[in-house]
Formats: sequence, C-alpha cells, structure tokens
Amino acid sequence: MAVEESEKIAKRADSKEVDEEEEEDDDEIRSFEEMGLDPRLIRALSKKGITQPTPIQSAAIPRILQGKDVVARAKTGSGKTYAYLLPMLQKLFSEASQAAKAAPRAVVLVPTRELTQQVYLEISSLLELCRTLLKVVQLTAAMSDADLQAAFIGSPDILVSTPACISKCLSKGVLQSSSFQGSLSMLVLDEADLLLSYGYEEDLSTLAPHVPRHCQCLLMSATLSADVDKLKNLVLHSPYILTLAEDVNPKEGIVPRSVQQFWISCSAQDKLVTILALLKLELVQKKVLIFVNSINMGFKLRLFLEQFGIKTAVLNAELPQNSRLHILEEFNASLFDYLIATDDCKVETEESNKKINVSEKKSKKRWKQKLDSEFGVVRGIDFKHVFTVINFEMPQSPSRYVHRIGRTGRAHNTGASVSLVSPDEEEVFEEIKTMLGDSDGPDSSKLIAPFPLLSKSAVDNLWYRAQDVAKGITRANIRESRAQDLRNEILNSEKLKAHFEHNPRDLDLLKHDKVLSKKPPPSHLKAVPDYLLDPVTEEARKIVKLSRAAMPKAGSSRRHHGSKGKFRRSKDPLKTFSAENHKKGRRHDGKRKEDRTEASENRSWKKAKSSS
Repeated sequence: MAVEESEKIAKRADSKEVDEEEEEDDDEIRSFEEMGLDPRLIRALSKKGITQPTPIQSAAIPRILQGKDVVARAKTGSGKTYAYLLPMLQKLFSEASQAAKAAPRAVVLVPTRELTQQVYLEISSLLELCRTLLKVVQLTAAMSDADLQAAFIGSPDILVSTPACISKCLSKGVLQSSSFQGSLSMLVLDEADLLLSYGYEEDLSTLAPHVPRHCQCLLMSATLSADVDKLKNLVLHSPYILTLAEDVNPKEGIVPRSVQQFWISCSAQDKLVTILALLKLELVQKKVLIFVNSINMGFKLRLFLEQFGIKTAVLNAELPQNSRLHILEEFNASLFDYLIATDDCKVETEESNKKINVSEKKSKKRWKQKLDSEFGVVRGIDFKHVFTVINFEMPQSPSRYVHRIGRTGRAHNTGASVSLVSPDEEEVFEEIKTMLGDSDGPDSSKLIAPFPLLSKSAVDNLWYRAQDVAKGITRANIRESRAQDLRNEILNSEKLKAHFEHNPRDLDLLKHDKVLSKKPPPSHLKAVPDYLLDPVTEEARKIVKLSRAAMPKAGSSRRHHGSKGKFRRSKDPLKTFSAENHKKGRRHDGKRKEDRTEASENRSWKKAKSSS
C-alpha cells in the first residue's frame, strides 16, 4: 500500500511540475503540414473541407505525436475529437508494418452510446479516405456475449466503447488481459468530466490495472473538475496539462463568443404559448433544438405543437438505439427542423428503473420499457446546422446549461440560445449568470440579454388558442402517445432492420415527425391570421427572414428533389391510367409510325434520285 501511495504522490507531483512549466502556445496556428501529419490524413481532411487546425488541435497534436500523456481542456465544439483522432491514426499508420496484435492497439472510451457511434463513424470516414486497412469496432453494453466475441474476430486495431462494456469484456474473458496489456499503445478518455458522473467509476477502476505502463493516455474534457483530477491520477503518467490561453480565465471562453444568449421571463403555464409564438411567428432561426427535463414533457410539447402544424420528433432514452441514431441522421440531414431532446435522463433512468423493479414485484402483468442508461445527447453529439437552442425547461445545474447551448455555434458558426425562465427556475438562472460572470460589472447584461423580438402582445394574441389546445392534452393522451411512438420505433428498429441493410434508401420512408394525435390537427390553427399580428411582430419576422436569406444554405435534403427545389410526388401509374388516355396514346403511336414510314420513303426516294 505504501508503494502505491508513493506512486500516486509522484504522479501528482509530476503533473504539477508539468503544469507549472507549461510552454506558452504560439499565437499563430500552425498548419497540418507543419505539425508533421501524414499526407494521407491531410488529403482526407482536405476532402472533408478542413484546411486549418483549430487552436486545440494546433496545441495538442504536436505533443501527442511526441508521445506525451496529455490532459486537454477546451470548450465544446472546438475540435477536440480530431485533436486526438489524427495523432492516434498516425501512430497506428507507423505501426502497420508490425506483426498483428491479438487485442486492440488503441481504445477510445466515451460516456454515451450516441457518442460511441459518432466517434466510430468519424474514424471509419477518415480510414476510408486514407484508404488504409485498419479495422475499427464499436461496442455497447446491450451487445450479447456472442456479439462481443464476434467483434474481436480479426484483431481490431481501434476499439470505441463505453467503460462498462470494455469492463464486461475483460471480466468475462472476451478480451484477454495479457493480450490487452501487450498490444494497447494508446488510451483516450473523451468527455472525461462526464465519465464519472455517468456512474463509470467502478468500471474505470477495474480497467486501470490492465493499462500497461508504456501506454500513452489522453484525457479530453470541456472542464477541469475534481472528477477529471481523479481520472488523471488513475490512468495518466506525468501528463501535460493543456489549457488554451483563451480558457485561462474560468469565466471567459465557457460559451463560444459566436453564440448569442437570450432569456424570456414567463410562468410555467405560459411556456407553451411562449414557445408557440417563437416558432409559429418564425422569430428564431431554424434548425431548432429544444431541451426538456423529462420524457413526458417532451411528448406533451410535441402533441401541443403538432396541433398548430409544427412537426417535431422526440429524442429520449426510451427509444431503441437504431431509432435514436436514425433520428439524429435525419435531423442532421435537415429532413425536419425541430427536435425535442430530453436532458438529465440519467436521474430519470435510475428512478424509472427503480419503479419498474417495484412494479415487477407487485405485478408481472404490466410491462414498461426500461430506459437506456448509456443515452445522452447533451454532451459530445455533433448536431449539424443547429442555429437555435431553446431551453423549454431550465437545466438542473449551470454546467448542463453550458453543454446544452454548446450544441450550437460549433466550428466557428454562429448560433443563439433562448431560455424560458419561470419564477421557480430563477435560482438556477442566477447560478448560471454567476458562473458566466453575468453578475459582475456594468456590462453584465451583455452575456444573457432579454429576447428583443417577442412582444407581450404577440403572446397575448395566441393565448386563447394555446389554452384551448393545452387543455385537451391530458396525462392519458401523453401516456398513450408515448406508448404508440415506442411501438412504432421498436417495429422500425427490429423487424425492418434486415430490409434496410439491403435497401438503405428506404430509411427515408421512416419519418420520426409523424402526427401522434388520433384526430387530425385543426386546419385553422396551422396559420396565424393577420389580425393576430401586431406591427412589432411583423417587423421582427422580416428581420429574421432577411437574416435567414443571408445565411449560407445547409446540406440539401434527401427528400427534396426536382427543379427549383420543389417537392414532386411520384404518380401512381394505376391511378393515372385510363382507357381514354390509352386510346390517345395508341392514336399518337400510330401517327408517329406513319410519320416515320413517310420520312423513310422520302429518304429512299432522294437516295435513288441522287444515284441516278
């Protein structure tokens, strides 16, 4: 025990010395060529439209290539994923000539299943563009023992997993400890500040003894919290603490400067009509990501908005994995503009599973869907082309607020966030402002400003319509819609999986924004009449439309084809066929045949005349 304690003390001392002796980062961002990246990786990046590294990439890649253990802190959307993927792949490229290993050479650990899929796809895309034969696999806790064993056939080079799954592989002998220690050369802990909060501390403690001393360890995080320090002492050896100059002040750089933050004060009862005014009057830019704190509230909001012709999808831990990934793909492809995401589902998952265990003891007749403990969309997931984040319900902590609005304004793009704050949420809102430094100095109102485009009269004009619809959404409606949506998604995920593997384009037929209500939405609610629009709102709508027209267009949708961007429905040949049209066709065909015969005879006559 004394030896272990001395080693830990030495690790802390080494890391402190490195932290104190940090070199000053160059003001100028070096190019990928100057950092010594492999030409194959540079060509792959250019094909992806990436020509210059971000600050975190410029600072981290050279040090990782030198073989140092690195703890990197950078705000969300700053390019941390490529900061460790690029040097990791280059290291594997240089070791490609070595004999094949019986276990993975590089392991990337992430907190959620969605992030596992995202990192896996990024690695696969880079390998495809580099035209290399490295094998990458992803593991999830839901996989059976047979699936886990099949994943290790062929000795994968890169493993992307959650800590729970790799711990399971080691404990059940699917992954041999001796082989793992002999082959592992790089370990990455991505979103490290979230790993322990998701309950992976025991799994990481189980994994730590299997990490060899020579293994290079990287720790990527948006914050340097006590959990990060605990992980640093657990697996890293004399790490280099990398903190960018723009992140030195804890109250600066927390939120990207490209994100404008707004808030609206309203009661909990008026939140529905407030978000209706924002979306229906088009006062916010699309695409919009809406955060709620529970699945029931997500479906209540979806049922409410669909009555006014606003189609949305709900992303939550209850859905099957395939359905969640497909919803993300459709939203990123701009197939729908509004996505409702449940946050803080970790707490809801534990409470729900406890209730399920109690109910199972009382009665086995009633079945409920268990929530996925590896679900998470607040952190890490790269939502494409999201311009506005709306906090319909305020998060339970200031840190989650930062990570929510970090879904917009990514990769130097602009974005905005709008928070609906009720009197019960003012306490956490004050904590958020304090963390951001919004309560200090005369310029404190510049960080989170009141939303200027929504007037009180615009909300009042829609109040009666909103109240009539809200009264019709009962708990029974929410429960029934939630069950219906789950049944549909399970059907899509399981029974049609084999079909979609052979017919991937048919996935477009699975719309996740279908209407859940039994009765069709009233037609008169889909449009806002002119007499409900005041001059201030009209002017605000014009401003938003002009700014939208000036913005670059996102990736084209797969559902929109045809000239001038219009949607053209394919006609059913059985419905458009008629005997009259058939006769007309025959007459036209006969006439065309006569014309062709006459033209042929004329050509023959001219030929004979010229020859004579």
